[in-house]
Amino acid sequence: MPQGDWGDLRIGRLLLRETFKESETSSTSRTLDLEGQESSPPLTRADLVWRHDNLTALEGGTVMPLTFYDKPERNCYVNIDSVSADYTEWRNEVATSDWKMGLTRLGSDAEIDLQSRLTGAVRVNDFSLTGERWHAPPVGHYGYQTGSSNPTSMTRTGADGAITVYRSIPTGASPRWGCTPANYLNGRVKLTSGGTEVCGVDQSLASTGWALTNGLVNVTWVSTGGGSFDIQSYTGGAYRSKIWTPFYSSSGLVGSAWDGAVLLRNDPEHVVLRLSKGLSPGRFTVDMSLRRGSRFVEGYMQRTTSADELKIRLNTAETNNTSLAASGYVTATNNDADGNRFAAGSARTFTGHASGGVVKSNTTTLDFWVGVAAGGGSAASGDAATDLRNQYIACLPETIYAVRR
Repeated sequence: MPQGDWGDLRIGRLLLRETFKESETSSTSRTLDLEGQESSPPLTRADLVWRHDNLTALEGGTVMPLTFYDKPERNCYVNIDSVSADYTEWRNEVATSDWKMGLTRLGSDAEIDLQSRLTGAVRVNDFSLTGERWHAPPVGHYGYQTGSSNPTSMTRTGADGAITVYRSIPTGASPRWGCTPANYLNGRVKLTSGGTEVCGVDQSLASTGWALTNGLVNVTWVSTGGGSFDIQSYTGGAYRSKIWTPFYSSSGLVGSAWDGAVLLRNDPEHVVLRLSKGLSPGRFTVDMSLRRGSRFVEGYMQRTTSADELKIRLNTAETNNTSLAASGYVTATNNDADGNRFAAGSARTFTGHASGGVVKSNTTTLDFWVGVAAGGGSAASGDAATDLRNQYIACLPETIYAVRR
């Protein structure tokens, strides 16, 4: 039973106390109006503030699932038209957030398909690669179709269960699929700050204490090695950790904390986090990007001052074949203790680092990807290092629309 014996209402990632009344009108479109109150007590003050801040961070114009605990027949997909919330605090006594939402009903999963518009071209690269178009809808989706030509598929098992990854998506196809609103968030990408998942991009984030995860990859920031990404891959029923250290010059380290963190995108299918560090003069930024179903995290480094060496490398060296950098990636030559092999690369010409990693000299930008060939030398098709490289090259922007069946 939900907290306080009240029903739960969930819109997108956000959990609220279910309202007694749901108002619906129909004219040129069908609208839903909801209003309610969150209060402390019974919530803790921190939980109340989280709900209030995430309410006002909800983004309009995006497809979101809406589910009810006590009124499940009202479950559907919606667009957000308006959100307002009044925060009131009686010091040391009671705090409340009185909120209202105006929504447009798009339909139930029986009425609509969800369509993933995979727009744009493959990454410009220096290796004459065409890449492999791939896509991963939520765990629990059904009826996946790409037109007259069917893709192949594979299954990756992560912390959220088995997720289907479709490979060799036909050029120009925008896949359509069904999914109940209750299953839509399964296998999602999420950004947590202080252990709490955040909604939208209009958020105040701490520069440490965050985690970016999709159930297959989990990324956090640690002080090891002068400041590093702990990039964990889920294999064999647990997350397996490797420490990757970024450099803003040949020897420049970020330190224990960044100066700032901001979300550029925060959708269940794709999250982009920007981290910034002041230089003297100038600034160093790293955009960390994770997609649903991906075995690797994508990164983009920039320095706003003079060109220098940019790199990301393993903190603990592993033997790797640096000559493979001529093909757009590097990978370990032997399996690690967990039976896996690291894999990393870039779309642009780079030098493989002797410890394992990606290096580019005399530059102000560096794109990179870091992941794992799950199963090492016996990785399944789709999880081998060359497959991950090809999937990185063909990572296409995804926008989700609701389409009447």
